[in-house]
Amino acid sequence: MTSIATAASTAATTGTSATATASTKIAGDFNTFLKMLTTQLQNQDPTNAMDPTEMTNQLVAFSQVEQQIAMNTNLNSLISLQQAQSLTTSADLVGRTVELSGSTLPLQSGQAQVKLPVAGTARAAQVQVLDNNGTVLRSQVAPLGRSTTTWSWDGRTDAGAKLPDGAYTYSVSGMGPGGSALPLATTVVATATGVQRQNNALKLMFGPTGLGMDQVVSVD
Repeated sequence: MTSIATAASTAATTGTSATATASTKIAGDFNTFLKMLTTQLQNQDPTNAMDPTEMTNQLVAFSQVEQQIAMNTNLNSLISLQQAQSLTTSADLVGRTVELSGSTLPLQSGQAQVKLPVAGTARAAQVQVLDNNGTVLRSQVAPLGRSTTTWSWDGRTDAGAKLPDGAYTYSVSGMGPGGSALPLATTVVATATGVQRQNNALKLMFGPTGLGMDQVVSVD
């Protein structure tokens, strides 16, 4: 829980760093502009004075930019606080069994599971596990039943080699009459091990694999 709290604190502070940098820069530019304007006013030719309308427009433009930076700072602060709160709340998912959509198959402790639909036109499913290069590591035909079933993978290739835990890609196609391929709606079942904020997005962790919260279908 300490790591979750630390991550939440980090989430609350890092979201405004870019805006703070921009604010500092515009403040410096504004001060430089004022110094240049004062110097110009002190040294301008009385017979050819600076156009007051142009000077006013420049001051207004800088003021508007400063106001926009302030608004962005406040908005980013609110977003960061909301994400930090979501991070802490999502900690309740750690240790729970989660059903996920998508094509990513997390291998945890040498085990992974794919939830298959009930049999229809397709009576069996062709399940394939692939690596990041699209190479098929494991291919197996799994029967479909009258209720949803689960296909389990032991983390081994077709040749029997043991693969390390991590994120793999999987694909499933139904086997119809005559061996025709049919689309099947499948999900992955895995155990959540943590929650992290990655690239300003909240990720539910499954070992080293991080998946978006929008991929969560159900939680047991």
